[in-house]
Amino acid sequence: MSGSLNKVMLIGNLGRDPEVRTFSNGGRVCSLRVATTESWRDRESGERRERTEWHNVEIFSDGLIRVCEQFLRKGAKVYVEGQLQTRKWQDQSGNDRYTTEVAIRNFNGNVTFLDRRGDDGDRGSRFDRGTASLPEPGRGMDAPADSGFGGNDDLDDEIPF
Repeated sequence: MSGSLNKVMLIGNLGRDPEVRTFSNGGRVCSLRVATTESWRDRESGERRERTEWHNVEIFSDGLIRVCEQFLRKGAKVYVEGQLQTRKWQDQSGNDRYTTEVAIRNFNGNVTFLDRRGDDGDRGSRFDRGTASLPEPGRGMDAPADSGFGGNDDLDDEIPF
């Protein structure tokens, strides 16, 4: 194979509200802290165990930044797709430090909000690459199974599954 792939996909919860910073050149970045949790039952003790991993996500797409800062809050469940990126920076003592994060730039990733919006019957919203769209009822993975909408009205009864 002559190519390579740098792709990260996460489903987790936000550990804090999105943090938006503005650069001196006018550009902006939105930082998210996403927690993914793995759970299992210990073979020896039979106890339930859990391990949480924290991921730094940096969004550089201005349209997606606007949507994230408007709609995302601490605790929200999100699907994040981006690329791993390592940056070098210097701390206050002048020591070189390295940070590895998930980077989302204009067209190489997306953020999908997996929570329902409120209790007023709103459908779960989906936001990709800075554009917002609501999933259509009965449209497969875009519509959560427990969302209370969609139904089987438009499904063919002859399909065996």
